[in-house]
Order: sequence, then C-alpha cells, then structure tokens
Amino acid sequence: MRRKGVNYSKFGYIFTLPFVLAFLIFSLYPILYTAAIGFTDMQGLIPKPIHILDDPFKNFKDLLFDNVSFRKSLLNTGLLWIVNFVPQILLALLLTAWFTNKRLNIKGQGAFKVLLYMPNIITASTIAILFGTLFAYPMGPINSLIQLLGWSDAPINFLQDKTTARGIVAFIQFWMWYGNTMIILIAGVMGINPALFESAAIDGASGFQTFFRITLPSLRTILLFTLITSMIGGLTMFDIPQLFLLGGPDESTMTTSMFIYGQAFKGSYLYNRAAAASMIMFVIAGILSAVVFYLMRDRDAERLKKAEKKLRKSARSNKEGGMTHHG
Repeated sequence: MRRKGVNYSKFGYIFTLPFVLAFLIFSLYPILYTAAIGFTDMQGLIPKPIHILDDPFKNFKDLLFDNVSFRKSLLNTGLLWIVNFVPQILLALLLTAWFTNKRLNIKGQGAFKVLLYMPNIITASTIAILFGTLFAYPMGPINSLIQLLGWSDAPINFLQDKTTARGIVAFIQFWMWYGNTMIILIAGVMGINPALFESAAIDGASGFQTFFRITLPSLRTILLFTLITSMIGGLTMFDIPQLFLLGGPDESTMTTSMFIYGQAFKGSYLYNRAAAASMIMFVIAGILSAVVFYLMRDRDAERLKKAEKKLRKSARSNKEGGMTHHG
C-alpha cells in the first residue's frame, strides 16, 4: 500500500507570512510613500490636497544646491562616521587577535568580553547625561583633572568648540560600538577551519603572519558585513548627537537624520523636503554599499569563475566545430 507523500513547503510559507505582512505594512509601504511625497508639495500639520510639483525634482535640487544646513549635515555625518569607525575597526581587530590567539591563552575571556561589550547595551540617553556631566563647564571632572595637572589655568568649554564637540561625539560612537564589532569578528574567527591555524603553526608561522595571511582573508565576508552595517548606522546617526548636543555648536554635530527630523517635525513641517532628504540618503547608502561590495569582492573566485566560463565556451565551440566537420 503506497503512502501518500506530505508536502511540507506550504508550512514554510505560512510561517513566513507574518513577517511578509509586517514588512509590507511597516517597511515597504512607508518607504514607497516617502519616495512619492518627495516629489510633492506636502507641508503642514493640517491635511491639504497634495500635488506633484511642476518640477518634480525641485525638493531634491533645493536640498543639494541651495540648502547650506543639509550640505553641512552630510559633511558632519561622513566626518563623524569616519573618525569613529577607523579606530573602532582597528581596536576590534586587535582585540580579536588577542582573544583568539591560542598561544596567549587569555584567562577570564568571558569577563573581558562582557566588560568591553557593556557600553553597547547602555541607553543613549544615559550616555549623553554621563558625557555631558564629564565635560561640564566650568566645573566638571575633565576640567578639574586638566586644571589639577596644570595643563590649563582656565576651564575649557568643550561643548561649545566645534572640533572638541565633534571629537567627543565621535568618541562616544566609537566607545559604544567597538565591543559589538569585536564580538562579531571573534564569531567570524571561531568559524574558520582550525586546521588552517594548525598547519600555520606546524610551518612555523608567527602570530603576525597567521593573522594577516589566514585570519584576515578568511574574515572577508564578516568584514564586509561589519563595514556595511556600520556605514548604514553612521549615515542614520541620530540619538547621541541629538541627546548630547542637539546638533550644536553652530550645527557642527548635526547629522542628516537630525536634519530630516527637524524638517519633518519642527517649524513648518516640511514633509516633502524631509522625504527628499531621506531618498537622497537612501541613494547615497546604496551607492556606497555597491562600492564597498566591489572593492571587497573575492578577486580569486572571480578570476576562477571567468576561467571556467571561458573553458565552457571553448568546449562548446570545439563541440560545435566537431559536429560541423562530421556533417
């Protein structure tokens, strides 16, 4: 007696249905709606008829060519991300090499990892209050320490100087996220075949050679993930600059997310301009992601794929030539 086969694929579709519906309602629809109103005259709290502008790209042109604040926010966002990400990835790689080095055999790794990851789970508002108190003017722990060491006779107003304000915001972002980056990289190293490290040790490779010849090349995919997620996080940076300095002094720490928030929910409620700014950032994120994917592609795999394609093409043409000759 034949047993009737059971098709389980439908259960997979059923289980994914809640996510698909949530994505369509709460993600895809808002993205498409935002993209649409960027071409309109939608403004103000009181609902009005919405019209597509005679020049549909007017909002985009105004932002890119006439709006100084938007261009300044773009510059601030890029600068803050670069200044916090470069030391972040370097320190995370250094700590990863330290924790995963079998020769060192670090004791109490779990405690170290928890302590280093801790800043990532503290709320942004708490961190903003903490650093606001540390760098308070005229009396604060940092100013007191500087005067105690004799580095300055007068207190320094760190939060009213553009350079120091940007530096503090970048440091906070670095301090919050280097532990998270480290954990991701350590997980990537744990997934590398141990036989590679054993072979390197047998061949007499130093820790330096092992890290740069085996660990780093094997972490290409993890590094790509880290770079893309960090870049998108940097482009959408909002909480620390907003809670810590409100974008000041003189808009020196105002990011694009803060600019978009200000356009949409303050003053004239320029939803169309905020939507246009969001779409500009979406395009920038897409272009930068494509560039990163291209630069970090596996060139060896690409060359191998091209060679295989060329070989198949050659075999096909030889086969066709043989058939023609036979005919």
